Parts: sequence; structure tokens; C-alpha cells
Amino acid sequence: MTSSAATRQSGPTRREQLLAAAAELFARHGFHGVGIDDIGSAVGISGPGVYRHFRSKDAMLGEMLVDISQKLLDGGGARVAAAPDPESALNALIGWQLDFALDNRALITVHERNLGNLADADRRQVRALQRRYVEVWVRVIVQAVPGLDDEPAARAAAHAVFGLLNSTPHSAHLDRAAMAGLLHRMALAALTTPGTLSGK
Repeated sequence: MTSSAATRQSGPTRREQLLAAAAELFARHGFHGVGIDDIGSAVGISGPGVYRHFRSKDAMLGEMLVDISQKLLDGGGARVAAAPDPESALNALIGWQLDFALDNRALITVHERNLGNLADADRRQVRALQRRYVEVWVRVIVQAVPGLDDEPAARAAAHAVFGLLNSTPHSAHLDRAAMAGLLHRMALAALTTPGTLSGK
């Protein structure tokens, strides 16, 4: 195999390029502020050329947000399964969510702002995947926090921690390593400080 062929195979596909470009544009200008021609131009093809890969801009958004939700669920589940104990699982979950947020800032922004723009079927799928991901966190939090058997409190805490970790698109005050360390410590302290979740 020639080196150029290997490069083509190892690089992103055209669909992946289009989704990445669309995420950046949607994050910067809003879903309704971006046209198919804008997305095509960002990857060097004509607007009509986009339709060879996606039937519509709505379909691009749907695939983008379903894919995010599935990746978070799969990655979180895999890390919990590999962890030797609940405390390690909680650290792994925090690290997974944080790495995803830091490395996919445009996707996090699009995800936050555009659930209402999804087609009904896509929105139902995203919501179902999100609920399953939250329950992965709930199970780990209940197991990792001594004396906590309150699933509603664990569920509320998981959502609060998502808000903290997903704040990364709005902060450029620290470099990546420093920001990751700070947010990881804050999330872990919020979940494990005695009495925080149980109120005791």
C-alpha cells in the first residue's frame, strides 16, 4: 500500500469532515444561521455536494447529536466496567466526561443549544441515550459515596456535575491540563465531600 493510500484510509471520511465542519459552524453561528452552502464550503465542496452524504441539514444535526450521546454512553460504560472499584469508576467517569468536553467544545455547545431543533425521532433517541448515560453515573455515585442510597439525589448530582464539566466551551482562562485538573478536583469534591449529597 502506498503512503498516500494509507493517509486517505487513516484520515477522516468526507461525512466526518462535514459533521466536524457543521459542528464548528453551528456552535459559532447557531443552527439557523448556517446554510448547506456554508458547510460544503468549509470542506471544499459545493453545497449540493453535501446532499450526496446527508439528505438535509436537519439530518446532519440528528446524526451529530445521536452520535455524541452514543459515544458518551459507550465510553462511560466501558470505563466503569474496567474499573476495579466504585471510587475508581467515579474517577474514570469524571475523566471521560471531562476529556470529551475539553476535546469536543463545539459539539458540547451544539448539544446544549440544539436539542429543540432535532426531528422528533432523533430527539427521542438522544433523550433515551442520555437517560441511560445518567443512570450509569447514578449507579456509580450511589456505590462510591458512603452512606448514600438516595438515587434522586445522585441523579441530580450527576446533572450538576455535567454542567460543571461541560462549562469548558465558555472558559479559556487556563491551558488544557490545568483546566482538566481543576474541573476534575471540583467535580470529585462536589460528589464525595461528606454530607454534600446526603445532607447529613
